[in-house]
Formats: sequence, C-alpha cells, structure tokens
Amino acid sequence: MNTITPRPWLAAYGQDIAPGLPAPTHRSLADLVAQTCEAFGKRPAFTCVVPNGMNGTLRFSQVSSMSDAFASFLRHHCGLQPGARVAVQMPNGLGYPVAAFGVFKAGGVLVNTNPLYTPSEMIHQFNDSGTEVLVICDMFTDKLAEVIPQTGIRHVVLAGVPEFFPRIPETIVRGVQKVWSRTLPPVPPLEVPVLRIRDALKIGRGLPRVTDWDQIGPDDLALLQYTGGTTGVAKGAMLTHGNILANLEQVKAMGGRHMSGQDCVLTALPLYHIFAFTANLMTFFALGARNILVPSPRPVQNIQRALENYPVTWVTGVNTLFNGLMNEEWFAAYPPKTLKAAIAGGTALHHAVAERWQKITGTRVAEGYGLTETAPLVSFNPLDQDVRIGSIGVPVPGTDVALVDDQAEPVERGKPGELIVKGPQVMRGYWNRPDETEKTLQNGWVFTGDVAIMDDDGFLTIVDRKKDMVLVSGFNVYPNEVEDCLSKLDSVLEAAVIGIPDKGTGEAVRAYVVQNPDVPEQVTKEDVIAHCRKHLAAYKVPKSVLLRDDLPKSPIGKILRKDLKAEARAEFAKGA
Repeated sequence: MNTITPRPWLAAYGQDIAPGLPAPTHRSLADLVAQTCEAFGKRPAFTCVVPNGMNGTLRFSQVSSMSDAFASFLRHHCGLQPGARVAVQMPNGLGYPVAAFGVFKAGGVLVNTNPLYTPSEMIHQFNDSGTEVLVICDMFTDKLAEVIPQTGIRHVVLAGVPEFFPRIPETIVRGVQKVWSRTLPPVPPLEVPVLRIRDALKIGRGLPRVTDWDQIGPDDLALLQYTGGTTGVAKGAMLTHGNILANLEQVKAMGGRHMSGQDCVLTALPLYHIFAFTANLMTFFALGARNILVPSPRPVQNIQRALENYPVTWVTGVNTLFNGLMNEEWFAAYPPKTLKAAIAGGTALHHAVAERWQKITGTRVAEGYGLTETAPLVSFNPLDQDVRIGSIGVPVPGTDVALVDDQAEPVERGKPGELIVKGPQVMRGYWNRPDETEKTLQNGWVFTGDVAIMDDDGFLTIVDRKKDMVLVSGFNVYPNEVEDCLSKLDSVLEAAVIGIPDKGTGEAVRAYVVQNPDVPEQVTKEDVIAHCRKHLAAYKVPKSVLLRDDLPKSPIGKILRKDLKAEARAEFAKGA
C-alpha cells in the first residue's frame, strides 16, 4: 500500500487546520532550542514544583546558556563525537531540559531512560544503545555499583530533584531527602568520573562553545526511544530530528489558535516518556510557553501546589491521572479557572472520566493516539468542534492511515482492522533490530498492532489490541518480559501473563504460574511478587498471582493467553 484515497478525515479539519503539513522551520532540535531561547529570552520556560510548594524556575535565556555549557562539557571534556549516546535517567525537573538540550547541541543522541528501571533493565538499555555518558537523578545512585561495571559508560553526571532551585529552597529540599525521607543514597565508589551537573556546567563554561549544530540535519538521529514491542525485549525506536520536528508541526496544527506562547502547561507525565517529551517539553517550549514540572504525580496530591500557584491552561495526562485529580476534594471544589482544555493519551480515556471532567472543570478532554514509533502523535480530536468521547480523533496533517486485515488488505469502512500509519513522523526503524523493523515497518507503513474502526467522517476508535501488551497507567508492560523473569524462579515450571481491569491503573498485570515438580519448595504468591520486584520496574510487577496445575496450550505446546483472557473476562463479568 502506497497511497490512501479518499481521506474522509480532511473534512473534519475545517477552516483552522490546513490539510498539508508545512515544512519545519528548523533543521534540527538544536537549532529549534537555540532560536527559541533567543526569541523568548527572559520569559520563564520551566518551573519545577515539589509537594511542599518550593520551586525553582529557569528562563529561556538560562536554558540557553546552561545547555550550551553542557554541550561543551560533553563534546570537549567527555570527548563525545556527534552521534554518541547520552542516557538521561531523571524524573521531571529543571535538570532534564538542560541535559536533553545540551545533548542535542553537542550532536549527540538522547537515550531516555525510566528512573524506575532495575539494574538489569538499565544494563540492557545502556549496552544496546551504546551509551557513553549517563545523567542520572541522585536518588537512584544505589544502582550504579552494579550497572556501571557492566556497561560502556565512561562518565556519570548527577542531578537532583531541586537542581537549580534558589539556594535556600534547594538546601531545605535536599535536607528533607537526606534526613526525613532518606531518599538520597550515598554515591558508591566507581571507576569512572562522577560529577554533579552544576560542576559539569562550570567545566563546560570554560571550554569552547559548540556551534556546529548547523551541520545536524533532519535525517540525523535525535532519540533512541526504547519500547518493548511484541517480543518483550526492549528495543530502541530510531527517531530523527525530522521525525520530532514534523510531529511538533502536527501538534501545533491540531492545537491551532488554542495554543500560544502565553500558555502554561502542567507537566505531571514524565518527560522521558515520548508523550510528554513531544507534547509538553518540545511543543510548548517551541511556542514560548511555560512548563510546570511535577517530579512525581503520585500521590496525586503532589500536583495541588502546581495547580493552585500557577495559571495552568493545559493539562496532559492519562485516564488514571484525570480520574485521580477529580477524586481529590481540593480539585473538585476549586478546579483551575484558567484551564483551556486537557489532552489525553497513553491509554484509553473512559467515557465517565471525560464527562465528569467536563462537568467539574467546564473544559474538555481531547483524546489523541500515538506510539513511540511515530514520535508519537498519529491522531487527535480537533478542538474547534465537539470532542467525540471514545474516539481518538482524526489523523493529523501529513499523515495517512488505513485499516487492514491479516493479509494487509483494506477492510470495509466501519469494519475493524489493524491500524497502520504512514507519515513524516514515522521512525527510521529499530536500532540494531532489522528483524523487528521488518515486522513493524513495511513500505513506510507502521503496523501498530491496534485494531480500530473508522466512521464515515474519518474519526477513529480503538476497539482492541492485537498485541498482548498490558497498559498500566499508560506504561507498556509486555507479557514475554514478565514471563521471562518468572521463568528464572526455580520453583516455577511455566508461567503466563495477561492484563486485567484495574480501577486505579486502567489495567494491572496478572501472572498464572505452575509449580515445578522437581523443586521441593512450593511456589507462593509472595515468592513470585518478591522475585519480580527484584528484577522489574514496579509497574511491571504482577498485582495478582494465580497458582495453576497447568496452563491452556495449543497442539504445538504454545501457551494460549487468549484462553486465560477469556477466563478473566468471565470472572470480571460476574463482578469479581
């Protein structure tokens, strides 16, 4: 398939959305950062707010000078060449944009890494990507002693949650972390240099400024954004500068007159996630707007000071975040008066949540759809018409979509089919995984694994997922990865993992395990969960474990997850 005609969704664009996508005005993300900072100078760009209300702010001019210094540090002190990999493993904070933008200016490739990863997950990602420099939050240094010797990382840079706060608030927050919450472990002795980011910037300011980012082009690699895919093995989606720049234009096209440099966006979703990276960090920054960064939205009360103290006009989130906010008395009683709209993604938005949000806030939640492989936006609900609750909207400008059957042939309008996507935001492929690239990317089309229906107006609705992926609060959990972890437990003969409904997180992980008859120790639910907690990020750990004598299998011995899903559906239909 190379062309799609007709495109019924074009009529939904109305007068405010151009059907074609304009060419990006920047050659690279480094160019975008430099020009944006020059244009908006002293205006506040990022404000980080911690639960007690203490905060720090960086202006565009400060982001410019700091990211310049970090680029010089990477290029001249660390000896990084253009194309080198730099992993940034941080929650939301002022250090994140400084590090990420510095990587782009140095001509490097950003490797976003979840701070909740276990050492084994970190080792895989750093080795697979070829990471040479790690920028990590100082709350997670206890993992470094195990990780660094098993990777090619040559430099470690530490950044704290209150990084770049004014001196007194920074001292107070660090004191609380050290003494009260005890969340700052000591830095272990390592055989590679370890510096705090302030010291790295000091070094960088004394070195020649990196100015050759005009040599970076749209086809150059900008991000290795890791995702699991159907195999469960984390692999890096290769996103170019052109992919991200095109997606920024697509986001701005759909936002139209509703988005401007006067906006203030609440960024509670983590910036290392592609949704927040593009929608919050890059889009609103490029507009000259202000990002209000929340290091951790859990518990949801952590967001209260940010919403009360700043004129938030946009909120991005997943279904569970919106639901959690509305269950807070302070939010329901005093919703933000400055709010324009909210953007939902990452997981399905429930009808009841969308309707309740509109009733409480007087504003809409517009649902969109995307995936890591498309940088991420594919479709969105136009803001100049009534939002269709339950729909993921229409394809964004410059994007073609089709719904196909198992033979990749188009299905009839109104019939379900696998959603495939083509456009300038589509990744180059998976890093060092030609086999997985071939499965997912065919003739420029990304096969998403999601089953959708398109109506006569071109609006899409996701009805199912072909992949066995489980979505926990918007984060992907791949059954193969969890099953592989369980298989390493001696007392487990075999295991299967599926997703089950969960009111708090949308879905939760359930594991079915069979006792190994050759091991005298009986497997217990507690053993399974403890084992997974040791090797997997918390959101991947099974919330429920069922012990079975056997598991349903096909004639060739393949465990049939679909049968377990059917059992679970019947169980929950009875009100379990």
